[in-house]
Amino acid sequence: MLLGLALLSMALATLDAYTSYLRSTRALVLQLVTPLYYLAEAPYTIGNNLNESLSTREKLLAQLERQREELLALSHTAQRYRTLKADNDRMRVLLGSKAKLPGSVLIAEIVSVRSTPSSHQVIIDKGAADGLQIGQAVLDAEGLFGQLVEVGATTSRVLLLIDKDHAVPVQVTRNGARSIAGGTGSRDSLVLENVPVSMDITVGDLLETSGLGGRFPVGYPVAEVMSVILDETAAFAEVKVRPLARTNQSRFLLVVFTADQDRINRLDDNS
Repeated sequence: MLLGLALLSMALATLDAYTSYLRSTRALVLQLVTPLYYLAEAPYTIGNNLNESLSTREKLLAQLERQREELLALSHTAQRYRTLKADNDRMRVLLGSKAKLPGSVLIAEIVSVRSTPSSHQVIIDKGAADGLQIGQAVLDAEGLFGQLVEVGATTSRVLLLIDKDHAVPVQVTRNGARSIAGGTGSRDSLVLENVPVSMDITVGDLLETSGLGGRFPVGYPVAEVMSVILDETAAFAEVKVRPLARTNQSRFLLVVFTADQDRINRLDDNS
């Protein structure tokens, strides 16, 4: 039917070229045919619009995916920046601690943690090749962290001061009263051993290494007194202290060299 009307319209157009008698008839036929043209073109028009819509949607999805990738990359950069800034801040604090120490020190980084309910140890990235020896004191930016108990060629094992097998001679900074601080296995507490009830020690007192025994040089901060329980019927007071070192947070440590170790290392370097 559409084809017939189209042919009729063309025929009328041809006649219209020679006479104007059929002009009104041609206009009427054209009015009838026009909706059919739109109807015939509708599938193509809808198809084109749909294709354009799908193309636009694909472009938007691709753009969104690129923006997500860029956002992820920026997020990674921001996280790395925060990590580097935190490392830089810790190093500055650590170097500030270094300036307060009497002997030379070596900065080491923790590369592995070996902690169980009964043992607390870490592995650092320095060893015998760097002049380290068993027994050297290890500190973080806040205080005594532990000591070297095993030294390999390029790595060493550190026993933390909170380990149950660790003990360090200490003294009260305020008055020099001496005791032994032993690990409890807990990260937030040490215990002072055999403290006489007559000993002058109070909550808030700071404890430092006393230097007795020759293992730890004198004057390294160790802990703060948290509680003192006195029992008149007991020979010793029950004293709990909090270690100053951040045993579950520190990443960079200081390995301390005594004056004798410095001298031996210099002789080795010159030989």
